[in-house]
Amino acid sequence: MKNLVYFDLETQKSAEEVGGWNNIRDMRLSIGVTYSTTRGSYQIYQEDQVNDLITELQRAGMVIGFNHLRFDYEVLHGYTVFDLTQLPTLDLMIDLQKTLGHRLSLDSIATATLGVEKTAEGLQAIHWFKEGKMLEIAEYCCYDVKITRLVHEYGVAHRQLSYQNRFGKKLSVAVNW
Repeated sequence: MKNLVYFDLETQKSAEEVGGWNNIRDMRLSIGVTYSTTRGSYQIYQEDQVNDLITELQRAGMVIGFNHLRFDYEVLHGYTVFDLTQLPTLDLMIDLQKTLGHRLSLDSIATATLGVEKTAEGLQAIHWFKEGKMLEIAEYCCYDVKITRLVHEYGVAHRQLSYQNRFGKKLSVAVNW
């Protein structure tokens, strides 16, 4: 069985602080979290451990995340010349966007499918970083990785996910994971 590595990260800076969304790699890593199916546990990485995080992603049988192709990998490209987009990757957001023709939030899927909500959002994690609250960031990021894993596992088992559209209506979408 191949090692699935679920992945998310939080940043030190916002898009506004680095001059816009074209400068994602300048946002810098505050905390990165993985969950490895082989290891059966979470791993938390701080900025000084970024090379270990990149190595774990490179060794994964598949990296699974939510918007990590465009965002999280781009943050990590500020630390490596290796093109992380070449890794075996399943970006749940991009896969769903291809099917639906629009983007969904992880929260709208998790709430409708699993009945759970995210505990915070990315801008809160940046405030925590500025306050030196690394434990809060790690807990939040671990929970996002857990939600991503549970959404993926649900999609694999049931071949569909639910989501709430912008009008609050619960809809379903087929997935082939």
